Amino acid sequence: MTTAIGDLIRTADAGDSAAADALFSALYQELHGLAERQLRRSGPDVTLGTTTLLHEAYLNISGREAVSFPDRARFLAYAARAMRGLVIDYSRRQQAKKRGGEFYITSSGAEGEAPAPSAPLEQLGDALETLAAVHPALAELVDLHFFSGFSLVEIATMRDAGERTVQREWRTARLLLHRMLQEESVEGEPPPV
Repeated sequence: MTTAIGDLIRTADAGDSAAADALFSALYQELHGLAERQLRRSGPDVTLGTTTLLHEAYLNISGREAVSFPDRARFLAYAARAMRGLVIDYSRRQQAKKRGGEFYITSSGAEGEAPAPSAPLEQLGDALETLAAVHPALAELVDLHFFSGFSLVEIATMRDAGERTVQREWRTARLLLHRMLQEESVEGEPPPV
């Protein structure tokens, strides 16, 4: 991490909104690439624009209280998580519109909230949230590698860890996510595509 970026992260972390804006500007191209990867992985049904996603993520991040980014990797992982959440929310809204709105009438005649569609992206998002509650470092690794596009070697360097350690953690994270997704499909939801 360059000294300038590190200084901006520390200053923004201390609550300086001007430093947060400068950090966003300094990392804009990298964040724009991250947004493009998010949308590519989301499939053709998500018609959200890259710049729109990036700016929505910035508003999401800048509006949070007590969020700490001790280094570039954690900042980018958090940005990837924010973008993933925005894409999932957008996908859910689109699916609700396709199904006649956000409400439906139950068999008892009562009005209720429409069930969330069981799209693979949403299932993965839910599984990642569960993983983050149990193993935050593994969830961050998935955000950095799968969603942010960093290689395992780059992540090992960012974390000051051995490459084999990060490879082992990646295998563990994939295995846990696979199990969580399989458990969801056994509980009555269709299996992920």
